[in-house]
Amino acid sequence: MALSNSEHSPSKMLLAIILSFVVASSPNVYPLSPTMATLRPMIMIMVLIFWLLFQPRYVGIFTAFTVGIAADLLMDTHLGQQAFAAVVMVLALRVCSIQIKQLNTLSAWFLAAVGLIVFQLSLWVLQLMTQNLFVAQSGLSLLMSILSWPIILLILRGFTR
Repeated sequence: MALSNSEHSPSKMLLAIILSFVVASSPNVYPLSPTMATLRPMIMIMVLIFWLLFQPRYVGIFTAFTVGIAADLLMDTHLGQQAFAAVVMVLALRVCSIQIKQLNTLSAWFLAAVGLIVFQLSLWVLQLMTQNLFVAQSGLSLLMSILSWPIILLILRGFTR
Protein backbone atom coordinates (compact mmCIF):
# COMPACT_ATOMS: atom_id res chain seq x y z
CA MET A 1 0.00 0.00 0.00
CA ALA A 2 1.54 3.29 -1.10
CA LEU A 3 1.49 6.19 1.29
CA SER A 4 0.34 9.57 0.03
CA ASN A 5 2.75 12.47 -0.06
CA SER A 6 1.04 14.11 2.90
CA GLU A 7 1.61 11.02 5.05
CA HIS A 8 5.33 11.11 4.28
CA SER A 9 5.86 14.67 5.50
CA PRO A 10 3.61 16.09 8.19
CA SER A 11 5.62 19.31 8.16
CA LYS A 12 4.61 19.96 4.54
CA MET A 13 0.96 19.30 5.41
CA LEU A 14 1.11 21.66 8.38
CA LEU A 15 2.74 24.30 6.20
CA ALA A 16 -0.03 23.90 3.59
CA ILE A 17 -2.68 24.23 6.31
CA ILE A 18 -1.10 27.36 7.79
CA LEU A 19 -0.61 28.96 4.37
CA SER A 20 -4.21 28.22 3.40
CA PHE A 21 -5.44 30.06 6.50
CA VAL A 22 -3.15 33.02 5.80
CA VAL A 23 -4.39 33.23 2.20
CA ALA A 24 -8.02 32.78 3.34
CA SER A 25 -7.70 35.65 5.81
CA SER A 26 -6.79 38.23 3.17
CA PRO A 27 -10.24 38.48 1.50
CA ASN A 28 -11.79 39.12 4.93
CA VAL A 29 -9.85 42.36 5.36
CA TYR A 30 -10.11 43.54 1.76
CA PRO A 31 -12.34 46.65 1.76
CA LEU A 32 -15.63 46.28 -0.08
CA SER A 33 -18.71 48.43 -0.39
CA PRO A 34 -21.37 47.67 2.23
CA THR A 35 -23.54 45.97 -0.39
CA MET A 36 -20.73 43.73 -1.61
CA ALA A 37 -19.50 43.01 1.93
CA THR A 38 -22.81 41.30 2.74
CA LEU A 39 -22.13 38.85 -0.11
CA ARG A 40 -18.58 38.01 1.02
CA PRO A 41 -18.33 34.29 1.76
CA MET A 42 -16.88 33.10 5.06
CA ILE A 43 -13.66 31.88 3.44
CA MET A 44 -11.68 31.31 6.65
CA ILE A 45 -14.46 29.18 8.09
CA MET A 46 -14.81 27.29 4.80
CA VAL A 47 -11.08 26.51 4.82
CA LEU A 48 -11.38 25.42 8.45
CA ILE A 49 -14.24 23.08 7.53
CA PHE A 50 -12.23 21.64 4.66
CA TRP A 51 -9.28 20.78 6.89
CA LEU A 52 -11.58 19.46 9.62
CA LEU A 53 -13.12 17.05 7.13
CA PHE A 54 -10.06 15.99 5.18
CA GLN A 55 -7.20 16.26 7.72
CA PRO A 56 -8.75 15.77 11.17
CA ARG A 57 -5.39 14.52 12.47
CA TYR A 58 -3.93 18.03 12.11
CA VAL A 59 -6.97 20.27 12.59
CA GLY A 60 -9.36 20.15 15.53
CA ILE A 61 -10.93 22.20 18.27
CA PHE A 62 -7.76 24.10 19.17
CA THR A 63 -7.26 25.12 15.53
CA ALA A 64 -10.91 26.18 15.28
CA PHE A 65 -10.56 28.30 18.41
CA THR A 66 -7.35 29.88 17.08
CA VAL A 67 -8.91 30.61 13.66
CA GLY A 68 -11.97 32.06 15.41
CA ILE A 69 -9.82 34.39 17.53
CA ALA A 70 -7.94 35.46 14.38
CA ALA A 71 -11.26 36.10 12.62
CA ASP A 72 -12.47 38.15 15.62
CA LEU A 73 -9.34 40.28 15.44
CA LEU A 74 -9.42 40.66 11.64
CA MET A 75 -13.09 41.59 11.45
CA ASP A 76 -13.17 43.68 14.63
CA THR A 77 -15.94 41.66 16.26
CA HIS A 78 -16.19 41.03 19.99
CA LEU A 79 -13.29 38.85 21.03
CA GLY A 80 -14.31 35.23 21.39
CA GLN A 81 -17.61 35.27 19.50
CA GLN A 82 -16.33 33.72 16.30
CA ALA A 83 -13.99 31.47 18.28
CA PHE A 84 -16.92 30.10 20.28
CA ALA A 85 -19.03 29.67 17.13
CA ALA A 86 -16.13 27.84 15.44
CA VAL A 87 -15.78 25.43 18.37
CA VAL A 88 -19.53 24.74 18.37
CA MET A 89 -19.30 24.13 14.61
CA VAL A 90 -16.45 21.63 15.09
CA LEU A 91 -18.47 19.69 17.64
CA ALA A 92 -21.52 19.63 15.34
CA LEU A 93 -19.38 18.46 12.41
CA ARG A 94 -17.84 15.68 14.50
CA VAL A 95 -21.30 14.43 15.47
CA CYS A 96 -22.61 14.63 11.88
CA SER A 97 -19.54 13.03 10.34
CA ILE A 98 -19.98 9.92 12.47
CA GLN A 99 -23.02 9.02 10.36
CA ILE A 100 -21.26 9.46 7.01
CA LYS A 101 -19.29 6.38 6.02
CA GLN A 102 -17.61 7.67 2.86
CA LEU A 103 -16.68 11.30 2.32
CA ASN A 104 -17.41 12.16 -1.30
CA THR A 105 -18.03 15.57 -2.85
CA LEU A 106 -21.76 15.58 -2.11
CA SER A 107 -21.40 14.47 1.50
CA ALA A 108 -18.58 16.99 2.02
CA TRP A 109 -20.84 19.72 0.64
CA PHE A 110 -23.63 18.61 2.99
CA LEU A 111 -21.29 18.63 5.99
CA ALA A 112 -19.89 22.01 4.98
CA ALA A 113 -23.42 23.41 4.74
CA VAL A 114 -24.26 22.03 8.19
CA GLY A 115 -21.04 23.48 9.60
CA LEU A 116 -21.62 26.90 8.05
CA ILE A 117 -25.24 27.00 9.26
CA VAL A 118 -24.25 25.98 12.80
CA PHE A 119 -21.46 28.58 12.79
CA GLN A 120 -23.79 31.38 11.65
CA LEU A 121 -26.61 30.39 14.01
CA SER A 122 -24.17 30.30 16.94
CA LEU A 123 -22.86 33.71 15.96
CA TRP A 124 -26.38 35.15 15.70
CA VAL A 125 -27.34 33.77 19.12
CA LEU A 126 -24.16 35.13 20.71
CA GLN A 127 -24.65 38.54 19.14
CA LEU A 128 -28.27 38.64 20.30
CA MET A 129 -27.31 37.65 23.84
CA THR A 130 -24.28 39.90 24.26
CA GLN A 131 -25.04 42.91 22.06
CA ASN A 132 -28.78 42.71 21.45
CA LEU A 133 -27.85 42.75 17.77
CA PHE A 134 -29.12 40.67 14.87
CA VAL A 135 -27.47 41.14 11.49
CA ALA A 136 -29.84 39.48 9.02
CA GLN A 137 -27.56 40.36 6.09
CA SER A 138 -25.17 37.67 7.36
CA GLY A 139 -27.64 35.22 5.86
CA LEU A 140 -26.51 36.32 2.39
CA SER A 141 -22.91 35.61 3.34
CA LEU A 142 -24.02 32.19 4.60
CA LEU A 143 -25.78 31.45 1.31
CA MET A 144 -22.76 32.59 -0.72
CA SER A 145 -20.52 30.41 1.43
CA ILE A 146 -22.65 27.31 0.91
CA LEU A 147 -22.85 27.93 -2.84
CA SER A 148 -19.13 28.58 -3.22
CA TRP A 149 -18.01 25.58 -1.13
CA PRO A 150 -17.16 23.47 -4.23
CA ILE A 151 -14.59 26.10 -5.25
CA ILE A 152 -12.79 25.78 -1.90
CA LEU A 153 -13.04 22.01 -2.20
CA LEU A 154 -11.55 22.08 -5.68
CA ILE A 155 -8.69 24.40 -4.73
CA LEU A 156 -7.67 22.67 -1.50
CA ARG A 157 -8.26 19.05 -2.52
CA GLY A 158 -4.93 18.99 -4.35
CA PHE A 159 -3.10 19.45 -1.04
CA THR A 160 -4.56 16.27 0.48
CA ARG A 161 -3.43 13.85 -2.22
